[in-house]
Amino acid sequence: HFQAKMVKIVKKKTNNFHRFQSDRFSKVKASWRKPHGIDNRVRRKYKGACLQPKIGYGSDVRTRFLLPNGQYKFRIFNLKDLEMLLMHNKKYCAEIASTVSALTRKAIKQRAAELNVHLTNGQARLRTLAKH
Repeated sequence: HFQAKMVKIVKKKTNNFHRFQSDRFSKVKASWRKPHGIDNRVRRKYKGACLQPKIGYGSDVRTRFLLPNGQYKFRIFNLKDLEMLLMHNKKYCAEIASTVSALTRKAIKQRAAELNVHLTNGQARLRTLAKH
């Protein structure tokens, strides 16, 4: 069984890296860019300066992309995609893509139950709104 031999998932850094001085200027967006200036304190790694992404923050190879339930995510667009998980329902769980219609979602959910495939967002767009 795949989940029995699972290693503890450790995230070394859970918050994002923000671009230097993106908090000071609206024209400087928050998405990370490496600083290249000759006197830049972030590039020179001064104490107290914001952190830069580096290879050491990477996840353990054994737990990379692994969900807390011990399975990997696989995106489903139609019923045919779901059939691929027939023999891999212990290692992969399905996630219905955001572009899939409510009618197709209903069929996918029903077929997933038959194949014993776990759906991460099985309830999405299937809930009916309570009438006031």
